[in-house]
Amino acid sequence: MYGDDEDRADALFHALADRTRRDIMRRVLAGERSVSTLAAKYDMSFAAVQKHVAVLEKAGLLTKRRSGREQLASGDVAAVRSVASMLTELEQVWRGRIARIDELIATDPSRSGSNQED
Repeated sequence: MYGDDEDRADALFHALADRTRRDIMRRVLAGERSVSTLAAKYDMSFAAVQKHVAVLEKAGLLTKRRSGREQLASGDVAAVRSVASMLTELEQVWRGRIARIDELIATDPSRSGSNQED
């Protein structure tokens, strides 16, 4: 990941770092919800929920549309999949590092013979 990809990753993970925003994502991935319906689920002001929704929208994790006087929010499955892909990439990097450490330990001459502990 470079440049714009890193900025996108920062926005995605920042948005998902908050418990309330993760819960909002669960709800909008299950189906379109009005922002006012979402706000009724939380012990915070409507404006605070709107701000959470705005962070998720800015990160590209959800989209909003107007229907009359209501704002309807929908989760973007493709964006969530991109987060999963980023995490898989990081997991592969760390698995490679761990495998390399295992190789180094296995070839360490000081661990041969009677010095090796099991």
